[in-house]
Amino acid sequence: MNHEIKRATGLLVLEAVNSNPNGDPDRDGEPRQRDNGRGEISPVSFKRKLRDLIEQNDKDEHDTPFFKALPEKFSGKEHEKQYLILEHRGRNRSQIKEEMRENSLQSGRRKFVERYWDARVFGNTFLEEGENNFIRTGVVQFGMGISLAPVEIIRQTNTNKAGVESGKDRGMAPMAYRIVDHGVYCMPFFVNPNQAEKSGCTADDIELLKLLIPHAYEQSRSAIRPDVRIRHAWYIEHKSILGSCPEHLLLEALTPVKLGNPDESSTSWTDYQDKTGLPEDLLVRVESCTDLILRG
Repeated sequence: MNHEIKRATGLLVLEAVNSNPNGDPDRDGEPRQRDNGRGEISPVSFKRKLRDLIEQNDKDEHDTPFFKALPEKFSGKEHEKQYLILEHRGRNRSQIKEEMRENSLQSGRRKFVERYWDARVFGNTFLEEGENNFIRTGVVQFGMGISLAPVEIIRQTNTNKAGVESGKDRGMAPMAYRIVDHGVYCMPFFVNPNQAEKSGCTADDIELLKLLIPHAYEQSRSAIRPDVRIRHAWYIEHKSILGSCPEHLLLEALTPVKLGNPDESSTSWTDYQDKTGLPEDLLVRVESCTDLILRG
């Protein structure tokens, strides 16, 4: 099964415009930021958006317009039960543990992993204990997204004309609106076919991932995150399962360059020198280099 999947290196170039791309729960939802001022987007945050795009309801049914618009091999009635989400919101962990016990034999293990797309692709956090641990590390790993320059955080107090407290005709939420003025982030990801046999991941699972990535932010807009743009979603396939080019060279070649002072916050996309593809000396060392945003 692992030979169906090609080794790949990916890079997401994300632009946040007057948005909070990833709030920090340890800092009251403040946009994540390092001590040097660089902003962060966690891998967990991005993977959550991918999961939400195809998350099933409590009856394990896919009823979202987005899922129904996917190609028939994913959204068809005979296939949709293969694309359930293990770590979906409100998941009953006791129920999962019971399902693990019921499927502890090899035949049951196969049935279990064939149900959950995210467990096959990303691995899991549910199945970390006991002898029934079917999957640990997934085929796809996302790295931390880091901004290329320090980000400016704007903080404002939200007001509500209709008061929520008795006897008050208006309400306030001090500093509830916290956004990044502008920032460009780069998030690497890696596809390792060597894990496919253990997790049950297939080439179709990776194809679905590639279909989901371009829609991660446009389909999950919110009041605090109205405008996060995926400028590029580079997907580079290697010529061999072991990799045909050092991955750091590929990532460095596709990372935009901040113009002017790199320690000054940017105000627009024009503050960066964009990269439109791999240079020829690297392109000949890989099978392909595709921007999933432009793939259509």
